[in-house]
Amino acid sequence: MYEDSYHDLAHDLIAAAVFAGHPLGRPVIGTADAVNGIDAAAVRDYHATRYVGPNIVIAAAGNVEHEPLVHAVEERFAAHAKLPDPAAGVRPLWVGDSTPQTVFQAKASEQYHICLGGIGLQRSDRRRFAASLLDSMLGGSASSRLFQEIREKRGMAYSVYSFGSQYTDTGLVGVYVGTRAENVVPCVEIVAEQVGEIAGGRLRPGELERAKENLKGRITLSMESTSNRMSRLGKSLITDTELLSFDRIIAEIDAVEPDAVAELAGMLLASERLSAAGVGADEALFCEAVDRINPHAGSVERPAA
Repeated sequence: MYEDSYHDLAHDLIAAAVFAGHPLGRPVIGTADAVNGIDAAAVRDYHATRYVGPNIVIAAAGNVEHEPLVHAVEERFAAHAKLPDPAAGVRPLWVGDSTPQTVFQAKASEQYHICLGGIGLQRSDRRRFAASLLDSMLGGSASSRLFQEIREKRGMAYSVYSFGSQYTDTGLVGVYVGTRAENVVPCVEIVAEQVGEIAGGRLRPGELERAKENLKGRITLSMESTSNRMSRLGKSLITDTELLSFDRIIAEIDAVEPDAVAELAGMLLASERLSAAGVGADEALFCEAVDRINPHAGSVERPAA
């Protein structure tokens, strides 16, 4: 069923292309071979070595009192506070950059699902606020450039957006578009054109201000969810990232200058740095689109169907 969700498959392919050979590039759900190879003993061993004291973060938000919560945790987890095996399943840090790759998986589909992506920022990078605004302006909302240029003005795609993920030591940024065969090449060209416009500092009147208000509004709404607040606390501990106050976050967003957004667009989303992943019927058509923006993306890799 998962293999037939071509939208999700395209995202896994771009992660594999950007983080080639690294655990970050592996699908979270695993592969059929990996799942088939797991037995009960392997599950028990993983649980025994990883779900132990120093590996566990407990976060809470809502109508709770800190000291009673700490007491309850200490009481119930005291017997499991053993140290983990330092060699058991620790992901190696990402070191270096990514060589652009092109990955295509043939599927009998009328739609082409295309991701262009590259290395992003790590979770602790101060430029992450500028990166969030870049995402909002490029393809993160209904008023973004890609949504307006590709979907609203030209009707070339129903789904088009930019995306980003931040990890402890690196990140992932990119663009997704799902479209019909006749629109594959022009859609990819529009993506490159709009990235170039932002990287060149050619922002539209009020564009950055609208992105700031949009981002601040989304953060404000997210803070109304106790589960979001809980996750935020846990993530800051797991990734050893400073937990900023709400006022500090708003101030950091307001402080972002146009030049910072333009610089990030040119650094993170330059065509020559991007890998490309596609799912669709015709590999040649996909390659034609990729060659238009990055002739040096490398030979096409074809994952096993």
